[in-house]
Amino acid sequence: MNYYSLHHKSPKVSFKDVVVNGIAPDRGLYFPENIIPLSEYFFNHIEYFSNEEIAYEVIQQFVGDDIPTERLKQIIKETIDFDFPVVPINENISSLELFHGPTMAFKDVGARFMARCLGEFNKDNDNQVTVLVATSGDTGGAVANGFLGVKGVDVVILYPSGKVSDIQEKQLTTLGQNITALEVEGVFDDCQEMVKTAFLDNEISRTLTSANSINVARWLPQMFYFFFAYKQLKNKHKDLVFSVPSGNFGNICAGIMAQKLGLPVKHFVASTNVNDTVPNYLKNGLYYPKPSKATISNAMDVGNPSNFIRIQELFDNDVNKLKEQFSSYAFSDDETKDAMKEIKESSGYIADPHGAVGYLGAQEYLKNNPNTLCVFLETAHPVKFLDVVGETLNVTIDIPQQIQAILHKEKVAKQISSYDELKTHLNLP
Repeated sequence: MNYYSLHHKSPKVSFKDVVVNGIAPDRGLYFPENIIPLSEYFFNHIEYFSNEEIAYEVIQQFVGDDIPTERLKQIIKETIDFDFPVVPINENISSLELFHGPTMAFKDVGARFMARCLGEFNKDNDNQVTVLVATSGDTGGAVANGFLGVKGVDVVILYPSGKVSDIQEKQLTTLGQNITALEVEGVFDDCQEMVKTAFLDNEISRTLTSANSINVARWLPQMFYFFFAYKQLKNKHKDLVFSVPSGNFGNICAGIMAQKLGLPVKHFVASTNVNDTVPNYLKNGLYYPKPSKATISNAMDVGNPSNFIRIQELFDNDVNKLKEQFSSYAFSDDETKDAMKEIKESSGYIADPHGAVGYLGAQEYLKNNPNTLCVFLETAHPVKFLDVVGETLNVTIDIPQQIQAILHKEKVAKQISSYDELKTHLNLP
């Protein structure tokens, strides 16, 4: 499998080169040259496949020959060794829980898969690779955990000061070893722009790659969730719709990739907070990124979502084609809190703020499509947003062991406010 840059000014490269380089020399995101639909037999009998077998069928064409079959199967086994349950909320809405991994966020899958792929590519190499990543919340902890102790890999995580939850900050600033946290004076978009700039700076002495969803090894494994959900819901015999809480749009883009592979999905809903660049684009046809605004669903505080260009590519850059299978709605913090209360009162289910935004998107879609089954993605455990959830729902949440283990560790982070400071850090021996 070869990949091309969406800026179309760089040579095509292999999966291995894409993973190691992260972003193309022309600053474009990489995209697979081919998407070959899976067999009708596979979908007709998916309930008889294990999750590991499903994941292998889904990802193998995108990896190609760059990782031997048995090693790829082992990487998958280590990546998805936890559950992905679908939990009914009411007759037409269910939650797909993606928080049962080690850092209790959906990004565990992509981070673990990428870490193992990069470790495989680097196993016979004495050179150090630096994984440079920006986080608006859960990416940092997942990447830190996934890459902790990986041979030949240093990890540098940029996060916006005061704009991640306390637990999220603990998860990315307390591990030590090969993990360094940089606390940025600014918003997530500032962090992301610094990362992109660093990749193209020839004066930086380190070999850099990205573990954001701009890297295909972080992005593509997210397809697995949608197949796992379909496996559980196939016997419902209803049109399936996914409502995805969306910030950088990597997760929903992976869902659309799953659809291109043949997964029977009727529609996708990108549910956002007040960072409404994409909902506005669908209304007026004009794409205007803007500075991000802080919300209680902080992992979605993105004003210029990197992965939306991949979604446009999947629909031939035709907004009318996009609208046929893709909708996007924006919701305020007050609406999000009201949704959290409604979910709790009607079903007893406790949703985090991001899941609640997904629930709102599902409700909005159902207004005109009442005979569909809408699944919203519950992307993080409510405990990661303890203050908001506790205050909104007046509940006490038991703290899982993997969170308890970090609460009393000391935060270690270096504060920076400019790209020059990042560059200085990266050029240190």
